[in-house]
Amino acid sequence: MSIVIDIHALQTVPPSLINRDDTGAPKSAIFGGVPRQRVSSQSWKRAIRRYFEENFDAQQIGDRSKRLPEKIAQRLIDAGVEQDEAIKRVEDLFKAAGIKTAIEKPKKNDDSEEKPSPYPRTGYLLFLSQQQIDRAVEELLARDGEKPSKAEAKAILDTDHSVDMAMFGRMVADDAAYNVDASVQVAHAIGIHGSTPDFDYFTAVDDLAEEGEETGAGMIGTVQMMSSTMYRYATINFDGLRKNLDSVDTARLAAEHFIEAFVSSMPTGKINTFANQTLPELVYVAVRDTRPISLVNAFEVPVEAKQGASRRKVASDRLAQEARDVESVYGFKPLAAYVMGIGETADSFAELAEKTTLQELTQNINEVLERVVGDQ
Repeated sequence: MSIVIDIHALQTVPPSLINRDDTGAPKSAIFGGVPRQRVSSQSWKRAIRRYFEENFDAQQIGDRSKRLPEKIAQRLIDAGVEQDEAIKRVEDLFKAAGIKTAIEKPKKNDDSEEKPSPYPRTGYLLFLSQQQIDRAVEELLARDGEKPSKAEAKAILDTDHSVDMAMFGRMVADDAAYNVDASVQVAHAIGIHGSTPDFDYFTAVDDLAEEGEETGAGMIGTVQMMSSTMYRYATINFDGLRKNLDSVDTARLAAEHFIEAFVSSMPTGKINTFANQTLPELVYVAVRDTRPISLVNAFEVPVEAKQGASRRKVASDRLAQEARDVESVYGFKPLAAYVMGIGETADSFAELAEKTTLQELTQNINEVLERVVGDQ
């Protein structure tokens, strides 16, 4: 029996630019033949990782960087190892692990006084947990210059995964043996109705212009923005999470924290400009022993407000009906289901889920997992 936790949310975002493409425009997608606002899964996963780091144990969150060899070397130097020796030990570790590193070479015709870093870097973003970094430092200090074997290097860099690595996975291009299969899938958030970008024309005033008897703006510009009610979806493969973390208790806590982070996080793109600090108006969570089920098709036909009912109430009715249809047609009834909502949105799920609050929701999920999984 495979246990999965599906998390569905409806969230309205006012004029904002939380996720943009290479042209500076809000990301979008065609769904149901209609252009919609879109926020990429990468953007929201980054926000979830930051929420974890700021609100839970920071040691649960790993580092993803090309500069991890430098971080390890710097800690060796802080422990009293000479710089050249620290760099050599770090290079030996990554070479034994089969992960390529290189020291940045000076650029041709570069007349700047800034010198390239003397520390090696990986050729791509490498994901390591804080425990793996700590162990690398401890082992390299204890070995006192002795080169590690491949097996020893793998033991250092491929055990004690961080929670975010266990959830979102790790890919190491040089050696697939270091890969970690993601136990959490996060969908791109997508508008439940048609929408197109608008332009904000703005000016900035020079505060000292009047002293020089000048008029007009100090600068002029435009920024694109978009506003939508979006459907958000993520699913947790609890068995995969437990395997990656090698602990049922840690996996239960991680699942509980992920749900809170999914609900409470917000990507920070242009947030100082637009202050789009909203929370979901509806969250529906289903614990299943079948397979993950997205309810996005509830919004293939764009949602419009009806007389006497807001867009978000119509959307919650649509989402609840999709959930009923799935249960009726396929028989995929959840082991447990919970809903939390603003105003009347949660009423749509009266026969489908137990009404709850965020604090109660995470506690309930933990209790359900303890009941259906136990100490396996």
